[in-house]
Amino acid sequence: METIECDVVIIGGGPAGCTCALYTSRANLKTVILDKNPSVGALAITHQIANYPGVSTEMSGDALLSLMRDQAIEYGTDYRRAQVFGVDVDGDWKTVYTPEGTFKGRALVLATGAMGRPASYKGESDFLGRGVSYCATCDGAFYKGREVAVVGVNKEAIEETHVLTKFASKVHWITSNDPKDDDLEAKELIKHPNVRHWSKTRLLQIDGNDGGVTGIQIKPRAQEKQELLQVDGVFVYMSGSKPITDFIGDQVAFKEDGGVVVDDFMSTTSEGVWAIGDIRNTPFKQAVVAASDGCIAAMAIDRFLNSRKAIRVDWVHA
Repeated sequence: METIECDVVIIGGGPAGCTCALYTSRANLKTVILDKNPSVGALAITHQIANYPGVSTEMSGDALLSLMRDQAIEYGTDYRRAQVFGVDVDGDWKTVYTPEGTFKGRALVLATGAMGRPASYKGESDFLGRGVSYCATCDGAFYKGREVAVVGVNKEAIEETHVLTKFASKVHWITSNDPKDDDLEAKELIKHPNVRHWSKTRLLQIDGNDGGVTGIQIKPRAQEKQELLQVDGVFVYMSGSKPITDFIGDQVAFKEDGGVVVDDFMSTTSEGVWAIGDIRNTPFKQAVVAASDGCIAAMAIDRFLNSRKAIRVDWVHA
């Protein structure tokens, strides 16, 4: 498996991560962004931008994010699609693990946002890690030749269901509503031979035993009775606002609300690790606030890696 060393590893390609990468790359620090999916973050799914300074109100969040990403890449950022499943922050080099390879950096930036959610289905938290997962890219291979269920109708759910079709004998795709008529990816997924789409259906609970998930109980809207599906895995993709921190473990400190604890320079309680954007669970979850976090962290990282006491201002003088 490939191992890549760099100065700065940024987990998350939203406005916080891209801004941080822009600044660190301009400071001649070798920077890598690891982005699970550029289409599912809070900014990416925003239909129209109305309050980002200097940006036309006709621009979508996805378009703005693309500009941010392209600008960081233009200055040298190595942008990669990758799902992070673990980190190790001990020592001078921070290690990030993905299915695509291992990344080592002298500085690590956590910028995964807050699109996660608290468990809301009966049995979800009980079997998390024992059949319940939020990442088909990470766990799909464990279900080769077995039946699984996917809950959710957003872009991430559709993409992750496609991943599962490579492994599972059957994928039960459960959606509370029909996908949009112009969603070609969803239509293609429904036609897949080992996908069964349960439209207008609610997940009632997840069943299991000491060995993990054994099935789920669902209720199609058109039926009077609920149904029991025997599955070995359940992949849940629902919207929410819980900071995405499951890959970190207890390696940094958290607030009671789940946000990562940082100081004025966005530094966490672990030296060499910064946290920016919605992962801090700030009261104002705005793209401009996340971008500000990214700038602050980048300048602090530049000072940290170059052993300077003063912050170097990064702007172009005429």
